[in-house]
Amino acid sequence: MSVKQMTKISKAQAIANQNKLLDLEAKYCSWGDTVHYAEKLNLFKSCKGSYLYDHEGQEYLDLQMWYSACNFGYRNKRLNTVLKKQIDVLPQLACQYLHAEKIQLAAKLAQKNERTFEEKGRVHFNVGGASALEDSLKLVRNHTGRSLVFAFMGGYHGRTLGASAITSSFRYRERFGHFGDRAMFVPYPYCFRCPYDKKKDFCDMYCLKQFEKLFETEYHAVVNKKNNKCEFVAFYAEAIQGTGGYIIPPVDYFSHLKEILDQYGILFIDDEIQMGFFRTGKFWAIEHFNITPDIIVFGKALTNGLNPISGVWAKEKLISPDVFPPGSTHATFSSNTLGTTVGLEVMKLIEESDFSTSVTKKGQYFVAQLKKLQKKYPQIGDVDGIGLALRMEMCAKDGYTPDRELTDKIVNLGLSGTLTTGGKRRGLILDVGGYYKNVFTIAPSFYITEKEIDLSIDLFEEALIKALKK
Repeated sequence: MSVKQMTKISKAQAIANQNKLLDLEAKYCSWGDTVHYAEKLNLFKSCKGSYLYDHEGQEYLDLQMWYSACNFGYRNKRLNTVLKKQIDVLPQLACQYLHAEKIQLAAKLAQKNERTFEEKGRVHFNVGGASALEDSLKLVRNHTGRSLVFAFMGGYHGRTLGASAITSSFRYRERFGHFGDRAMFVPYPYCFRCPYDKKKDFCDMYCLKQFEKLFETEYHAVVNKKNNKCEFVAFYAEAIQGTGGYIIPPVDYFSHLKEILDQYGILFIDDEIQMGFFRTGKFWAIEHFNITPDIIVFGKALTNGLNPISGVWAKEKLISPDVFPPGSTHATFSSNTLGTTVGLEVMKLIEESDFSTSVTKKGQYFVAQLKKLQKKYPQIGDVDGIGLALRMEMCAKDGYTPDRELTDKIVNLGLSGTLTTGGKRRGLILDVGGYYKNVFTIAPSFYITEKEIDLSIDLFEEALIKALKK
């Protein structure tokens, strides 16, 4: 039997095995997650660097890296090695006991923030981003004795009940009854699609002035003007909106917002779950805007997607043992030894690297290539980016009307693995966000090369051309 015949048999067997697995999935897996958003279900078998590989061994260039959880590339050898070593030393330990890596990781994060913000604070660990968000809500309620908060339209903070209450999409709450502590949602400064139909260069931050008007009189229902006490005790924000479409606000927006909040003793909680750990070219995205948060919520890339660890950093006044004593919050796997070990190695990797330079430089190159595409295709309405958090908004020919159908076609063409740019069949992994689900939110590996960026542009253009013909 020839090698060619053997290859055909092995591919046929891989397809047969995949179909059997998909049949089992259809019968026994919950469809309540996001898997079935896709037109074609993909089964992946391996990964490396910026690529995923399916059961047939075909490669897919990944431009979303597990929603920015794998900033440092798939199968990062350095990070995988420390995880493997820890498995043979201290793979399990109840979180009521201490281990060195937990203490060292918390210290590194707290010391980093102390240098950046000149503010002493402490770190509390959890597992997933939404769980850490819940812990932040406990800190807020414990400190203020109240529960009402502001959050942004377009904001996404997770899908636990508490996180859903401050996530602006009703779709995430619809099936689960009334949310009495739902946030008051404030328009985000989304300048390409201004909710007030203003133009960025002439609006004088009109959206912020509308927010400020809430505090003008007691009859606007958020403040008692006799004592200046506000009914709302915190403002939850993503400095760069993630699921909302990687929207970048005007550079001085948050500093002015913080001035308003400080007048009324309103805490500012910075959700860095998707943008933290240099995704934007700075350790925290909020550093671009020159303000100090009261609480930072983090997760995802801290462990590069390995044994997840999330957490909160909070100012000392909010989290000191005097005000947040033992047992205030807890999760069984919250500071698991495998996760903290990888997290500590990620912090060491960051300290030894210059991601502020490399991520910024690669992001600028990527945006420049996307803008070249934009000039060729009016359907690309907006391109923007900060570091390696990039956005490309798909529209009708007018360059403005959202085109979700075109977006979905491109996604599904990428997942089909039938793109042939470069003389080889490939796939392209794209993530979609945005208020109208028409924005490609691009978050590649920090180690993506210019050659891979060029390849991604070529693959995307091929998918776009095919989608426009459909």
